[in-house]
Amino acid sequence: MQQYKAVIFDMDGTILDTLEDLADALNKSLSQFGYEGNFTAPETRRFFGSGARAAVARAIAACNGLPEEILEKIGTADETAFGVPENMIHEVLSFYKPWYASHCDIKTCPYPGITALIAALTDAGIRTAVVSNKPDPAVQTLCRDYFPDLFAYAAGEKSGVRRKPDPDMVVNALDALGVPAEQAVYVGDSEVDIQTAANAGLDCICVDWGFRTKKQLTASGAEVIVSSCEELRDLVCDTRE
Repeated sequence: MQQYKAVIFDMDGTILDTLEDLADALNKSLSQFGYEGNFTAPETRRFFGSGARAAVARAIAACNGLPEEILEKIGTADETAFGVPENMIHEVLSFYKPWYASHCDIKTCPYPGITALIAALTDAGIRTAVVSNKPDPAVQTLCRDYFPDLFAYAAGEKSGVRRKPDPDMVVNALDALGVPAEQAVYVGDSEVDIQTAANAGLDCICVDWGFRTKKQLTASGAEVIVSSCEELRDLVCDTRE
């Protein structure tokens, strides 16, 4: 039976409930440029998963009155399809990134059982890492605040490294961990994570407590979905027997 030596986690919606801080930062950024976002946290979840730029583009498109039938699919669509001017995306993003970096840990919290899960995996000899499409400064802050010394490697979006679902960030994590793809598993909560795992040659486990529902995950091709940290721990650790 497969023996995993490493688990690579997504961040937003997988190990951290970041929706309230993401919604606040996005609404604040939109308001600086005359948009009335006022998105609730549940409404915000559909914008995120593909990085800050995509989230800003999707939110501006929603403010511009994108039809509801398109909004329902906005989380899985390419942001370039929404007709938002590049200069406006850049302006809002230039405010959003530093604002979120300094306000990313106000309402955010780990999902129940996550900290104990990561510690249990480490105790079992399994190396752990975080790979996220959120800006790297926020990733480093959140790991330091909520998971001090727990992850062997953590990385967010950086210039010169393609973001998920391209495999580059995961490949870098595997290199840092010293573990080949066939001995690692990727854990995430969205269609982007499913695609990332496939592109990097990793097995994938999806969680259904994050930004996408179990129905959405299944429609996106998820083959293994868990609903609790205990289920995830048992699944990963049991494969080592």
